[in-house]
Amino acid sequence: MDVDGIKKLLALMNDNDLCELEVEEEGRKVRLRKHEHHPPVGTMVVPAGLPSAAPVSAAPAPPAAAAKPVRDDVYEVKSPLVGTFYRTPKPGAPPYCEVNDRVSAEKTLCIIEAMKVMNEIKAEIEGVVEAILINNGEAVEFNQPLFLIRKER
Repeated sequence: MDVDGIKKLLALMNDNDLCELEVEEEGRKVRLRKHEHHPPVGTMVVPAGLPSAAPVSAAPAPPAAAAKPVRDDVYEVKSPLVGTFYRTPKPGAPPYCEVNDRVSAEKTLCIIEAMKVMNEIKAEIEGVVEAILINNGEAVEFNQPLFLIRKER
């Protein structure tokens, strides 16, 4: 399943207010869960017509909503998908960024792994990293805040 297929499944979950969705296709299984503390509300069958692709490393992430201000000069960078948050490109490597680092709009801040696909998350704005809101290796939800970036004037 490629990134577009995952986006379609996420849209299906959001449109039908589903907490969990599991799809099995050609020996590949995908399970998406919005909130771990909510039990599944039902079973949904998804047509097998979704395209599939081999895993690709460092794929561009699906477009996220533009960084939103939480204060006058501080913006949230949110997760564009469900997955696992990683601060480094590989174990033992230095983190992409630290608190107080100056970042450009195209600077990679982290990777979110979804179904063995590594999705790079960009800063989207120029500024200084004020906070990293997720710990390395933690699961993240769609639209969950990941970073606070203070825009410099």
